[in-house]
Amino acid sequence: MNDLFLARYRTKLVILCLILMKSTLNFRPSFALTFALHSLLLLAMLVMASCSGGTGNGAATTNPETVRLDYAYYNPLSLVLKQQGWLEKDLAKQNIKVEWVLSQGSNKALEFLNGSSIDFGSTAGAAALIGRANGNPLKAIYIFSKPEWTALVTGANSTIKSVADLKGKRVAATKGTDPYIFLLRALDQAGLSEKDIELIPLQHADGRAALEKGDVDAWAGLDPHMAKAELESGAKLFYRNPDFNSYGVLNVRAVFAQQHPELVDRVLAAYEQARQWALAHPDDLKKTLATEAKLSESVAARQLERTSFANIYFGAPQVATITAAGDVLKKSGVIDQNIDVTKTVNELIDKSFASKLPTQKGTTAAK
Repeated sequence: MNDLFLARYRTKLVILCLILMKSTLNFRPSFALTFALHSLLLLAMLVMASCSGGTGNGAATTNPETVRLDYAYYNPLSLVLKQQGWLEKDLAKQNIKVEWVLSQGSNKALEFLNGSSIDFGSTAGAAALIGRANGNPLKAIYIFSKPEWTALVTGANSTIKSVADLKGKRVAATKGTDPYIFLLRALDQAGLSEKDIELIPLQHADGRAALEKGDVDAWAGLDPHMAKAELESGAKLFYRNPDFNSYGVLNVRAVFAQQHPELVDRVLAAYEQARQWALAHPDDLKKTLATEAKLSESVAARQLERTSFANIYFGAPQVATITAAGDVLKKSGVIDQNIDVTKTVNELIDKSFASKLPTQKGTTAAK
């Protein structure tokens, strides 16, 4: 239903009200007065609806005062975008402000999205799936990186050599994030489950600190904390599997995308500008990450060594990775047994916004 159709529909209703009001003159005065008042009320409601600019597809003609995005140390493009101010300059043309909120992990980004504290949030693909399966109304619209940002980590002097050695051990992880999901997949592959370990739920930075103090035997790490532990305390990444990392994805609140699709386009255009800048200026990207996350440049370099910005699209490999993670999450009881994982993944991913972006040099085509 478009605006022209609605305008014609409202006009016809107004004319009908006027005809009915005129026809009441033939009835007794009390009835005519009552009917006329009701008709005037309906007419006023129609005028108000017309002024509101609402449309049948849920899109709003009135822009929000502020667009709210998260920034995260595991999402270097968000740091570039925040530092450069490109989105602020673009949206200022329509008097729209930009607000930045720090996400310390996918679980926090999902919490902010669900509570409408942000409009756009950075998570792992599998973490977004957990959110969607649990009723968080979000859409995954863009891949900001293919990172190897998580692995299983032990202290420098640990005797743990394999995933099987984790049985009965204390393992730190942040629930609802890619490191936690990575841990579950690694355990499942080794014939174990979360019940075979003692899970210590800690946020990422606290997990690293617990490992370094010896309070836990292992940690499902996340960069840049993992790179920092590796370089500064000699921590060992004893189990790595890049294919178990479920991509860095940018999510948007579904209602926001429905009401302001043009603003989603502009946010993604700004993200593309940040990505192209990152690809063209690797040294400056390293400095940006080091400055914003308060890291040494060597730690920032280690994180970026295992991060690719080549693909922005959801293709078959990305869908397969997220779906495989969902199967293990369902098996582990993190996702309800009644959830159809494939259906939920399809509901989560919206390819329409990224598909409108021009294909840039160095971008992997969607498959």
